[in-house]
Amino acid sequence: MDARQLKFFLAVIDYGGFSRAAEQLYIAQPSLSQAIAGLERELGVALFHRVGRGVLPTDAGEQLIGPARQVLRDLATAQSAMDAVKGVTSGRVEIITMPSPGVEPFSTITQRFVKRHPNISMSVDGAFVPEEVLHAVRTGVSEIGLLGAPTVTQAADLHVLRIEDQQLVLVTAPGGPFTGRDSISPADLEGHRLIASQRGSLMRTMVDDVMSSGVGAKVVAEVAHRTSILPLVLAGVADAVLPAGWTGLARRAGADVLAINPPSYLRVALVYRKSPLTPSAEAFLDTVKQYAAEQH
Repeated sequence: MDARQLKFFLAVIDYGGFSRAAEQLYIAQPSLSQAIAGLERELGVALFHRVGRGVLPTDAGEQLIGPARQVLRDLATAQSAMDAVKGVTSGRVEIITMPSPGVEPFSTITQRFVKRHPNISMSVDGAFVPEEVLHAVRTGVSEIGLLGAPTVTQAADLHVLRIEDQQLVLVTAPGGPFTGRDSISPADLEGHRLIASQRGSLMRTMVDDVMSSGVGAKVVAEVAHRTSILPLVLAGVADAVLPAGWTGLARRAGADVLAINPPSYLRVALVYRKSPLTPSAEAFLDTVKQYAAEQH
């Protein structure tokens, strides 16, 4: 078993089949199939079920995913360490983030990071709920995860770095009924029209919690992509309850932002595995730690 075989194996997993994996690896599909067949012979087990024109990992294949990712990451760490000795400062950091923390504090942290490490590239994946972030970090899909939850994140098998607490705010188009006010109470949302993310998402749960106290607000639009919320607010469709991390972006776009009192918070945290990180990820973690220290 070698690194090339493991890389090919994970490509088939990540892209859902041999054809797509071969395209992404820039190799011929027969060459990829031969490499996987050789790995299966060497291990003595089948790694994939061939289902129609697609594939699914066998139980053995599922068990190999995590160790394979860790082996490739360890090799990348070793290469980065040798590059550092030679004075090379390039690398890659793999991150997964939920939408709201992906606006802030991710933007500010990334701005600082790329200024200090301009030759390190970033791969940023997305997730909608904390469980997706935790799973991606645990399985090695991403080295670092940025998430927000209504309670403090706890994960015994991962390092958890608390970053900041973001108060929920109301984002509204200018000229509305709350013009001139700095804050509102949930009762002020009685009869109000709201935009929310889809059911099952964290932000929808937080909106539902506000409404569960008996406030008769009405969700008039459910959107899957957070990038659609602010344009809909500015178009006058309805208002939105969002974490305070959206404040800067919303105000620059021309929206009004009001605190909701008594406050509810989105607890933003960074999670990463307890095994050694690549130097690029360590550099990103250092930037996050400095930012978190400033917030506290």
